[in-house]
Amino acid sequence: QRPYYRRIVGETIRTYRKQASLTQEKLAERADLHHNFIGEVERGNMEISLGSLLKISKALGVRGRDLIGDL
Repeated sequence: QRPYYRRIVGETIRTYRKQASLTQEKLAERADLHHNFIGEVERGNMEISLGSLLKISKALGVRGRDLIGDL
């Protein structure tokens, strides 16, 4: 079973990505990450480093803490 925090972070990233009308591919391009990685993170299947989290937050135009919520 996936740790709950990975699921929460993934769902939060997906929500912000959709609000920004971005595909996983476009977000990955903006964040300089692989689109498969974005998909795995959004599904909660993969750990995300602080560096990658900050790349994604910058690409989405939100603060890093917005992506981790109340964890």
